[in-house]
Amino acid sequence: MARSNLHVGLEIGTSKVAAVIAETRSDGLLRIIGTGEAPSRGVRKGEIVDIGLITLCLTDAVAEAEEKADREIAEVVASVTGAHLESLNNRGGVPIPDDRDEIEDEDIHEVEQSAMDVSIPSGHVFLHTMVQHYYVDGQEGVSSPLGMIGRKLEAEFHIVHGTKSRIQNSLRCIREANLKVSNVVMSAVASAHAVLDQTDRDSGVLVIDIGGGTTDYILFRDGSVRHSGVLAVGGDHVTNDISIGLRVPTKWADKLKVEEADVAPGAVAARGTVQIEDPTYAGGEIERTSLNKVAEARVREIFTLLKRRLHFERQAQFMGGGIVLTGGTAELKGIAALASDVFGVPARTASPRPLMGPTALFESPRWSTAVGLVLYAQAAQEALEEISVFDKLRSKIGKIIPGL
Repeated sequence: MARSNLHVGLEIGTSKVAAVIAETRSDGLLRIIGTGEAPSRGVRKGEIVDIGLITLCLTDAVAEAEEKADREIAEVVASVTGAHLESLNNRGGVPIPDDRDEIEDEDIHEVEQSAMDVSIPSGHVFLHTMVQHYYVDGQEGVSSPLGMIGRKLEAEFHIVHGTKSRIQNSLRCIREANLKVSNVVMSAVASAHAVLDQTDRDSGVLVIDIGGGTTDYILFRDGSVRHSGVLAVGGDHVTNDISIGLRVPTKWADKLKVEEADVAPGAVAARGTVQIEDPTYAGGEIERTSLNKVAEARVREIFTLLKRRLHFERQAQFMGGGIVLTGGTAELKGIAALASDVFGVPARTASPRPLMGPTALFESPRWSTAVGLVLYAQAAQEALEEISVFDKLRSKIGKIIPGL
């Protein structure tokens, strides 16, 4: 009978909660079978501030996804974001025991633990340890040391950590909805799984996921992660600036941002007006030049903050893949042109790479994190299966060739 594995991604964002149910078919292809979405309440700048409210929201999103998939789910892979997430790079090394010279799973685990022997802020916990490079007896460029012969294993890792209590609050609201969390993934990591392929990673690329309350980022160089983090500013701040700066209700400010604003560098000189057909608003119309100027200023500020944080001038020469923009705010008109202007490298907007399932899902950058979560879950499962297959193969060969 064909084997089918179910994966469920749950994104808890500032503006929306999104659930994606997918299954890995017997041929290895991933198929989306259900999606659900609900407006987010009880979240501010990506962090939980009201467990009761957000639990209701995620329950609605999951119920919609279950109905479309005609499946009941019990376990999810969840995203986490927030400015409390930080990252660093560190190197670890371990000697191979004298009674053997072949590198085993336990050595790879120990070298990872060695790299994690680093000081992080009090109250923080490790979220990700992502390998950058392995070295076997000083040999560089080792992608998988398992089974190799050597006396010393070293590795460089990109490590992500965050405040334990804030991560636990995200997990608690999911448990309150009677769901189990199988894995927790940084939003930027998930989004990168959705919008990049290996060629992008090898070329060098910066993924910027701009949501409602946060801007998540992850930078790849030579195929591995070098930087990642979160800025506590996003599309909602653009809406707020339009509301205050142009003195329009928040509801209309968001509509103007989504439908009319253009943040391309030259758009601040746009002519004409935008009509506001709302009897409760006395203004009647908005100058396009004013709208574009306000929106462009905030988005430029976000990009400038990130550029400074990354010391991007040092990275630009390695960014053959340029900037990849995703997340709901990436749908703003002219945003790729503005990113290119600020960072000085080519930029593009990206939606999730097409999979089997609803096509609308892959036409909007809003779904990148949620889709990326199921791709991450599938990749993690395949990695475990590959290790299991290697162990079985080594055992079989050992019966034929003594000593292996």
